[in-house]
Amino acid sequence: MGVRVVERPDGPTVHTVVESRMGPVTLIGVGEVLTGLLLPSTRERNVTASGAHGDRDDTALTAARSQLTEYLAGERHEFDLDVALQGSAFQVRVWEGLLRIPYGETWSYGALAADIGYDPRTSSRAVGAANGANRIAVVVPCHRVIGANGTLTGFAAGVDRKRFLLDLERPPVAADATLF
Repeated sequence: MGVRVVERPDGPTVHTVVESRMGPVTLIGVGEVLTGLLLPSTRERNVTASGAHGDRDDTALTAARSQLTEYLAGERHEFDLDVALQGSAFQVRVWEGLLRIPYGETWSYGALAADIGYDPRTSSRAVGAANGANRIAVVVPCHRVIGANGTLTGFAAGVDRKRFLLDLERPPVAADATLF
């Protein structure tokens, strides 16, 4: 189980839309391989070239649709999907590092840099830029990366959506928990 990075298969690109509390989420893929997940208001640079979404097909990407719906309902903590990561070798390395951040945890950009074998003192900004170019949000959990001081830094779909996703992953407080 887990997210598997695969080569982009041949075939037509299609997209489907999943309604959520954040607004419509667009899933893009070839066959059942996910190549994009765009949240509402995603920065233009993260949107693939015009027309690259392919035709809308709401019967496609069934596993991704189902698992995203379960995740957003708080019922799923891990995706079991094939994804095709499209970017530079450095970007792909960063995105593969994101896949190692556990549900409900956050890492700093420096921690992510160190995890993928780079000096955090000299590469945190480059890691941040690659993180910000991720086209498969949520499934490749770029929202789990925060500033070294704990602040919620930029997010391609806006900091409010980043906060929503992190709050969704926060463990519930026990009803009988008290301070005294």
